[in-house]
Amino acid sequence: MFDDQTPPPANSDSARDRAGVIHPMTDLQRHDREGPLLITRGDGVMVYDEDGKAYIEGVSGLWSVSLGFAQKRLADAAYRQLLELPSYHLFRHKSHPKAIELAERLLGIAPVPMSKVFFANSGSEANDTAIKLAWYYNNALGRPEKKKIIGRIGGYHGITVASGSLTGLARNHADFDLPLPRFLHTDCPSHWRHGLPGESETDYAARLAANLEALILKEGPETIAAFFAEPVIGSGGVIVPPQGYFDLIQPILKKYDILFVADEVICGFGRLGAMFGCQVYGLEPDMIAIAKGLSSGYVPISAVLMNAKIWDACYAQSGKLGVFGHGFTYSGHPVAAAVALEALDLYEELDIVGNVQRLAPILQAGVQSHAGHPLVGEARGIGFLGGWELVADKATKAPFPSPGMVGLMAERHCQARGVILRALGDTLTTAPPLVATAEDIARIIAVVGEALDATLADLKAGVTI
Repeated sequence: MFDDQTPPPANSDSARDRAGVIHPMTDLQRHDREGPLLITRGDGVMVYDEDGKAYIEGVSGLWSVSLGFAQKRLADAAYRQLLELPSYHLFRHKSHPKAIELAERLLGIAPVPMSKVFFANSGSEANDTAIKLAWYYNNALGRPEKKKIIGRIGGYHGITVASGSLTGLARNHADFDLPLPRFLHTDCPSHWRHGLPGESETDYAARLAANLEALILKEGPETIAAFFAEPVIGSGGVIVPPQGYFDLIQPILKKYDILFVADEVICGFGRLGAMFGCQVYGLEPDMIAIAKGLSSGYVPISAVLMNAKIWDACYAQSGKLGVFGHGFTYSGHPVAAAVALEALDLYEELDIVGNVQRLAPILQAGVQSHAGHPLVGEARGIGFLGGWELVADKATKAPFPSPGMVGLMAERHCQARGVILRALGDTLTTAPPLVATAEDIARIIAVVGEALDATLADLKAGVTI
């Protein structure tokens, strides 16, 4: 028998009764059998479990804790705001200073001219809002048929009904009846996986651009409202676009008057070696979705930055309707805004972009150091993003028969050695906090090598999980 002081084993019936949390993106039955890794505190790039074991958090939590754990200034900013104005809203002609200040700061650092900022609470909500704005914009212009949204196979834009439809990952659609009508998906920009034999990156990019234009013409340009893209695909497996890709895509969108939405939820705030991924690839979007690094993941906050033409249409249409009928209770929450403002100060004062620029070559060299491993089909990355796509056969690029299982094995071998990475399918990924040192990076890379060797040994021995 178990009493209140002695927790039952994770796989006991009693433990299942007490574990009321549904864990997202998790095999619920495996979790029920095995239980979680219970993280109790963090400091810098490290987190610690309930037994005190230390781990390098090699994916920044969920790509988000850019400034590391236990940044006292972020906690102090939250505390001060909690004492001054712990909660308020932006509805019905009300506002507060922190939301106004944060909007101005964001407009001041935007990679292209932007006019207004709409606040939300997650990347999903930001992209969901951008979808609604694209629809609202076209209704305002008298184009009620121009409503279809194009994402990309492998792209990730969130998990709400609309943003989940935009996401191009089958694992997020299965049995949720997604995607909804109006959502289309064009090619995944992975040259290694989808390029034809002998096809260069530039030729591959040209083929993808031609395919996008063919899709637009097939559906009718008058029906296409917007195209969404991450500068570098994150949750789809750290997919870096082929050379010249966006240079070919953007003119097509302009040609057919299709809004371009840049999803900077993962790439923004220094991860690629510039404040925004748009700056790395020369993107000129009409809207930008940001989240995660905006507060270094300390509190939920996201935003959509929109250019003048979208704002002007919204402004005019709300005058006709008498209201702009969109918003969230916690849009621009004062505590979240205060933390985000402090995070922006820290990005500048700590020269976070400079740190990424200095250390990215070390990380990327480390990523490539495992390219020859028998399990690695492709090693890829940019900035503080890296990934190793694991395959059953390097020559044919054949995947494993049980998708995701080998990636999970490698992830667990890393975890056992004190480094938390994330397997996305069978791509093992890293995205260290942007305050990581060369020593932290070296440890991550070393552990990946050990984990790959251990995974290969398991496979040869017939061991599975």
